[in-house]
Amino acid sequence: MAGAAALPWRAEAAGLVVATRVTPRADRDAIAGLGALADERPVLLARVRAVAEDGKANDAARRLLAKAAGVPASAVALLAGATARLKSFRIAGEPAALAAALARASSRADGAP
Repeated sequence: MAGAAALPWRAEAAGLVVATRVTPRADRDAIAGLGALADERPVLLARVRAVAEDGKANDAARRLLAKAAGVPASAVALLAGATARLKSFRIAGEPAALAAALARASSRADGAP
């Protein structure tokens, strides 16, 4: 797992940009914790039930991030990675509150079996 100093999101004036690794066709929609890529870049791990076709997994991941951050789905936009597992999402809102909500969601997942 990525260290505390290496978080998969960065603050912007109007929200956060979140690096996310999405696994489609999972058994449930869930934030699975924090992880790191082979090059040690931190990512938020997300699993969605949706299949990776016609943008279904992207939409499911967008809705999952919105729920975890406590914002409406319309506040989350896919920035990059529409056809890849590694995606960047922008979440609109107050950056500190969003970061705290994502930290809570990812820490709950890290303690889960």
